[in-house]
Amino acid sequence: MKLYSPDGSELMKIEELERDGNRLVLKGTAFGAMPISAQLRPEELRGGFQLLNAKLVVFLLSMLLRR
Repeated sequence: MKLYSPDGSELMKIEELERDGNRLVLKGTAFGAMPISAQLRPEELRGGFQLLNAKLVVFLLSMLLRR
C-alpha cells in the first residue's frame, strides 16, 4: 500500500503489517529510501474513529469498489 502527497509523489510504502502485543506495527519505507516502523496503539485507533462521520464511512466503503 502506498501513501501519496498532494503533488503525487510517494510519501510512504507500507510493506508489512504485524501485531506486537496490543499494537499494530506498520513497516515500510518513507520517501522511497528511509526504512520506517510505526506503531498504532489502541487508544490512538479509538481516537481515529472520532474523525469519521457517516459520509466519510460511505466514501471509504465505496473506495473498495473503485479502480
